[in-house]
Amino acid sequence: MPKKLQEKEFYRSSDIALIAAIICSEGYQIESIDRKNPAKLVFSIKKDAGLENLIKDYFYHQLKVDALSYFNSLKEIKVQIYNTPN
Repeated sequence: MPKKLQEKEFYRSSDIALIAAIICSEGYQIESIDRKNPAKLVFSIKKDAGLENLIKDYFYHQLKVDALSYFNSLKEIKVQIYNTPN
């Protein structure tokens, strides 16, 4: 039987730019997309020891990512949004 997703195990955000930066900087992946409110999707990423510092670096403008990787991450997220059934 699959383990039920625990809320505390995931970081949730509707900030697509942050999610793209996290994905391309450390190889994280989107575990789920909450589509309850189509105007504001919420992305879930599995937490680990380094995620909090990564997010802090993003908001303090200290996170460095490759521009092409970032752009590709944004495109992949949009593909997941628009090509995944509700």
